[in-house]
Amino acid sequence: MKLYYSPTSPFVRKVRVHMLETGMDAGVELITAAGHPIDPGTMPVGVNPLGKVPCLVRDDGSAIYDSRVITRYLDTLSDTKLYPPEPTLWETLTLEATADGMLEATLLIVFEHRLRSPGQISQDWVSGQWAKVSRSLMAIEDRWMDHLSGPLDMAQVTVAVACAYVDFRQPDRNWREDHPALSEWQTEFARRDSMILTQPQ
Repeated sequence: MKLYYSPTSPFVRKVRVHMLETGMDAGVELITAAGHPIDPGTMPVGVNPLGKVPCLVRDDGSAIYDSRVITRYLDTLSDTKLYPPEPTLWETLTLEATADGMLEATLLIVFEHRLRSPGQISQDWVSGQWAKVSRSLMAIEDRWMDHLSGPLDMAQVTVAVACAYVDFRQPDRNWREDHPALSEWQTEFARRDSMILTQPQ
């Protein structure tokens, strides 16, 4: 199989962490791709019309994309499962979706500054996206710390990647000061080999 990826994409990172945690990385070739919504560049538009990474091309040549689809698919091939059975599955998926929303909102802030001139940047838009991140951080610390302390699953991976991405792209926000329990958990999770090996430079 082939995985189109960008080393700084948090959605790619969660897929790569899954592959490392489940031992699936040995059977997947990494192919670098780069681009953005205005210019797809070398993004794999031939197999993913959305022009996004990650995109996994299977051995039969068919492609699947969206990080949640890829990790669910890889999970079916692995003996180590990061998606639990029902009824815990629904909590895992909901927490994963919350963390994915944090990633999406943070990425939209990045694009707002990267793809617009200073005079075009909408501070209201930026504030609105950051509000999603802020509410999500609060909800995770209020509702899901017990889940984060439980058996390893894909929700934990995505929360850890999302928190790290906020650190990477929005370091001045200092979310850790307001969320000490989540900060402590993420700091410990970041010591996993899978997180160290996929850390963006």
